[in-house]
Amino acid sequence: MNDPQSKLSRRRVFAGAGTLGALAAAAAVLPVAKEQAAPAGAGKAEADQPAGYRLTAHVQRYYQTTKI
Repeated sequence: MNDPQSKLSRRRVFAGAGTLGALAAAAAVLPVAKEQAAPAGAGKAEADQPAGYRLTAHVQRYYQTTKI
């Protein structure tokens, strides 16, 4: 009379809801990641410059604010 296969348990409902939530979050993030991709020619200018520390105007302004 009580067939465990036919009943939908509370544990399965919450597990399914968690899975659907994770899938929805992943689907919401994926299109944004594709839109933010840089065009092919944009990376070439940055590739010419060496990577690492660069003393820019923004960094110099920060150093000015840290002086006592």
